[in-house]
Amino acid sequence: MSSTLYGLSNDYDVIIIGGGPAGATSAGLIAKQGHRVLVLDRERFPRYHVGESLIPGFMIPMAELGLTERMEAKGFERKYGGTLVWGNNEVPWNFSFTTGGKLPYSFHTRRADLDALILDRARELGATVVEEATVKAPIEENGRVVGVKYALRGRDGIQEARASLVIDASGQARVLGRKYSEVNWNERLRNVAVWTYFDGCHRLPGDEWSNILIEGTADGWFWGIPIDKGVFSVGYVTQSEKATANGQPLEDLFEAQIQTTTKLKELLRDARQAAGYRSARDWSYTNERFYGDGWVLVGDAAAFVDPLFSTGVALATMTAMALSRVVDKIIQHPEIEEKALDRYATAYQDFFGEIRTFVEGFYDRSKDKGFYFDLAQQITDPEKKADAEVDFVKLVSGLSGRHALFNLDLSDLIAADDTAAVDEG
Repeated sequence: MSSTLYGLSNDYDVIIIGGGPAGATSAGLIAKQGHRVLVLDRERFPRYHVGESLIPGFMIPMAELGLTERMEAKGFERKYGGTLVWGNNEVPWNFSFTTGGKLPYSFHTRRADLDALILDRARELGATVVEEATVKAPIEENGRVVGVKYALRGRDGIQEARASLVIDASGQARVLGRKYSEVNWNERLRNVAVWTYFDGCHRLPGDEWSNILIEGTADGWFWGIPIDKGVFSVGYVTQSEKATANGQPLEDLFEAQIQTTTKLKELLRDARQAAGYRSARDWSYTNERFYGDGWVLVGDAAAFVDPLFSTGVALATMTAMALSRVVDKIIQHPEIEEKALDRYATAYQDFFGEIRTFVEGFYDRSKDKGFYFDLAQQITDPEKKADAEVDFVKLVSGLSGRHALFNLDLSDLIAADDTAAVDEG
């Protein structure tokens, strides 16, 4: 066993595995409430990550972190909506976030810049962040997770840190999820994505200037994300079995499918490819368990749905914000941990379930946009309190299910805990 790292404690209120958006948001907001937080991430920030397009729900936790003005100052491209070539007649149609409420825009970003910004803010708010630290295993005592063992790059030996609660925000690595929970893969969304970047791209016209482009093809769909200065992130998504059916390399498939597009091909007519190809497979899943004795999952470590509407970062940060409020109460009232985490998990699964159900239905491109509006309404607003188009925009903005997630009422648990404490006294 190596000695404690210079200047570091080995005792915290919360340890967070992963410094991406879910981990950094959790860390910043928990530290902001006066708790001792340790973040361990295996990478050195800034680091590359796909997922450059964001939705308005993401702006809520960023405001709570005090990052809205900094994001504006960074010059991130504002995103006001989307343009789709989708449905049975393949006529382009648009949606605007202004239709869905008081959050009219989000951003397109370079994730390396965004993620570093959030993690640096967590540091400012008091979290201890250790980068290039790989978590090797949880520490268990009497069936409860009480900390983690980790290795620091370039240093011999294994370090230990202990905490009242360990949060797994390790993304698709699922450091604790792999040990404590089975994962349910979504068979309807077993897809593969291949993507790259282009310089010198044209833009959509008029009010569509900064929209994300989503264009369907015969066997899949493309995203086109205007990041900045004419740079586009372009990705192709198709079913895994179709991608491998003829043995064609994913790069060749990507290039062949671009030629079948209309809008995207026009935007790329004078573009130059500016990066290599990257790919990901079979990523839509949900863990059976979101929490256990001394541990809890958040962000992609808990669940991930297809990238069709760019919900990943918003889900990660919004659920992190909700979890931070729950963790604050658990630290003050340890006896409510199990029931409090169960309420968090239930609200998370309900919110996630809305988005997953909608994405599954949206993949049926034999319909028109009216069908997709009605589908969103059936899922989120069956009493039809709003127009179907409003319900659609709220859902793809990440705003339809947020109220249950952000307004978890634990007062009855705390009251019961206080009553028990008085009785014991």
